[in-house]
Amino acid sequence: MTLGQNKFSPADFAAKMRSETVVTNNAITTEELVVADSDQFDRLADEIRTYLSAPRGLTEDERRQYSEKLNRAVLGFTEEREQILALIEDRLIRLRIHNVNTSKHPYTSLSEALFAEVVGLNVLELVLSNKAGLEEIQVVGTRIYEVRGGSPTLSNYRFDSLKEVERIQQNLVLYNNDRINPRKRWAEVMLRDGSRVTMTGFGFTASPTLTIRFYTVSGMSLGRLCEQPYYTLNQRVLHMLRTILRARFNIVIIGPTNSGKTNLMKALIAEIPDEERIVTIEGRFEMMLGRDFPNKNIIEYESSEDDSMHQSSQAFKLALRQSPQRIIHAEIRDDDANIYVRACTRGHSGSMTTVHANHLEDVPEAITDMCMLDGRGMNPERLAKRIAENVTEIGIEMRVLNGRRIIVRIGEIGWRNGETYVRDWARYDLEEEDWIYPQEPSDDAKTRLKDAGGDINE
Repeated sequence: MTLGQNKFSPADFAAKMRSETVVTNNAITTEELVVADSDQFDRLADEIRTYLSAPRGLTEDERRQYSEKLNRAVLGFTEEREQILALIEDRLIRLRIHNVNTSKHPYTSLSEALFAEVVGLNVLELVLSNKAGLEEIQVVGTRIYEVRGGSPTLSNYRFDSLKEVERIQQNLVLYNNDRINPRKRWAEVMLRDGSRVTMTGFGFTASPTLTIRFYTVSGMSLGRLCEQPYYTLNQRVLHMLRTILRARFNIVIIGPTNSGKTNLMKALIAEIPDEERIVTIEGRFEMMLGRDFPNKNIIEYESSEDDSMHQSSQAFKLALRQSPQRIIHAEIRDDDANIYVRACTRGHSGSMTTVHANHLEDVPEAITDMCMLDGRGMNPERLAKRIAENVTEIGIEMRVLNGRRIIVRIGEIGWRNGETYVRDWARYDLEEEDWIYPQEPSDDAKTRLKDAGGDINE
């Protein structure tokens, strides 16, 4: 048999199906057309997958929106799923193919069976059916973990085989014009609403993984975070944070993944007057400030370390020429540490960032280490002192405790006798389940707070 004879033809397949009939109770039903051959069904699924993945739209923006629609459909967004199902149904109508043998597939129509194969998430559909409070889905091999309230728990569901996980990975990368194969064993998909999918393939990790992190950062105020069910802070801590913002201290936030750092940063930004010029730099658009705060004077940068023309260092260079009063950097990384340090010491007081560190005392040293990586001849101790006194003036530590994201520590970071020290203005006491206030601000900090018209203890 020649190669051409092996090629799948949707038209021939449709003609073959229309020539078949179904015998039920000795009666011939010509209205119901059947896909009885699993190999033919798989080939039809491949044809539908190719059909859906083809670019649509006359402009680049239209093609991007269509790709976004496909990604959202795969991730379980109802409206987009209905639209893609309608596309599949339309394609089958054009091929004059209508129904599926329901004894082979648990669906009432061929379009639904094909949708499940080409777009659906298999057993993850059952996880997504209870999306209330769902922040993240973590797949490791065939195991599934559900993250709610910042804590992962083993799901009641799991995949039957690794092949099912790999099929979902291939669907996601195909509709994102990416790839995951033996030469590139990872991929990321990012949606405009902030939802993010990270995938790794066998050979890069011990088993295939799939992590879906849903966009959950809303335009929540500090006042709302004082209330149940959040109770991230109390009224006194709320007043303290507002006073810190007015005094334009530079702020650094630390905490583990899913501890609420981005939520808190966004709530702090909400407190800043709308007319203040703010520039934000993110590796991925997660805060969605322009959407939730349309009246704020904000420029949002999305940097890409894989693109030399749009790295965070370039974003900083442009941002500094756009008259920012505050710079909000989603997370300090190696390449941009020096630029952020310069920004905080050259007239952009009141800036904010996050850093991966275990304790507030570790923050200046962590940033110093990143600054030293660019090979400049700098004295590390002098640099750490500069960072402690000017860049990380106020540190905020977040933790997840008993399913709640809590500010566990607010401290004034300083430098003394060649090392970092922290004056704890507020700390969460686990035994009391409330905040305590161990230390007063330094004299310099008290002066700044007074000049800003406030006192943290009022």
